[in-house]
Amino acid sequence: MGDFGVEAEAGELGFDARRLERVDRRLRAYVDDGRLPGWLLSISRAGRVAHLSTYGSRDLESGAPVTDDTVWRWYSMSKPVTSVAAMMLYEEGALQLTDPVSDFIPSFADLRVYTGGSDLRPSTVPVAEPPTVWHLLTHTAGLTYGFMRAHPADAIHRARGFEWSRPTGFDLADCCEAWSGIPLLFQPGTGWNYSVATDVLGRVVEVASGVSLEEFFRTRIFEPLGMTEAAFHVPAERRDRLASLYLPGPDGTAVPGGELGKVGSRPPRTLSGGGGLLGTARDYHRFTQMLLGRGTYDGVRLMGSRTVDYMTRNHLPHGADLAAFGRPLFSETPFDGTGFGLGFFVVGDPVALRGIASVGEYGWGGAASTLFWVDPAEEITVSFFTQLLPSGTHPLRAQLRALVHQALVD
Repeated sequence: MGDFGVEAEAGELGFDARRLERVDRRLRAYVDDGRLPGWLLSISRAGRVAHLSTYGSRDLESGAPVTDDTVWRWYSMSKPVTSVAAMMLYEEGALQLTDPVSDFIPSFADLRVYTGGSDLRPSTVPVAEPPTVWHLLTHTAGLTYGFMRAHPADAIHRARGFEWSRPTGFDLADCCEAWSGIPLLFQPGTGWNYSVATDVLGRVVEVASGVSLEEFFRTRIFEPLGMTEAAFHVPAERRDRLASLYLPGPDGTAVPGGELGKVGSRPPRTLSGGGGLLGTARDYHRFTQMLLGRGTYDGVRLMGSRTVDYMTRNHLPHGADLAAFGRPLFSETPFDGTGFGLGFFVVGDPVALRGIASVGEYGWGGAASTLFWVDPAEEITVSFFTQLLPSGTHPLRAQLRALVHQALVD
């Protein structure tokens, strides 16, 4: 895209150019031995792009290369966008963080909590305190995902058609009704579990705003920030730029994703604020610059600066980290020393994390091995895009954190 490219010499922004070459060299190895199809990496500091690189193919079968304007499935990198939408409504008084979810989705008033038994015969008790908007934002509502495969409630999700997709014909409201009938893993506020909470939050955004999630994103976030290709699907005229989706094969090399690879090629019935967005690296770069700017970018303010500050603090009780308060997500995701805010991981103790990072660094990743983070202390943003599902297949996140920080020498 015309306005997305390197904007300053690496040295001018405190990076060693030769050390940045290490980043690309390590990532190229993933493509050369077949583990990844291709990738795009952008590194910025103080609002200017210091490094932008691509390698490999967006589609192995055709040989089409990754380009700056390749369209990527963001999967869970959609979650921060939905969290921002909810907090914009909070700023306007349309919702409060303490509002029960049932104020917007009445069926959430009668939730039950798993206490024992199997997925076929679960024992449950009534919810002691209905989950609130804050519980959705922090993944402490007790909800789960079918693909987690770690709890009987996960199996109930799968049995009802919720794993990597939704039952045919279900829209977002239908999904929320179905989820309200599945037992919670725990009483709201007593644990952290990655879940459909942000999809439920997307429905809250719809009810509170009076418009569809698609319209809210387009008119209130994407158009103001100039995120020109961010959307819930790729129109036909741009579909040749959509990166194909891959899975790890038996020998570890990337193989086509089959039916999952059709995600994003047509308008979805369910508007998934938890994982349904697609767009270019340029689009997400503009979103990260808004976050780094504490709510403003390119003359547009989406949120107040204190709102962003509040979102990017650790909201877990008594400053707990995810290792102590949450269920493990992926084995390669380091949770020690890392808390959770309103839609983002938040680094609290880099020593406990066992990796170079700044206190207050925040971000998230997506199921197809994408990731981003924002480091306010160093004024750095990093975004990485590829299309290998599931995330955690390779230790990309830990490696990238080390590789980016080792190149910073000012």
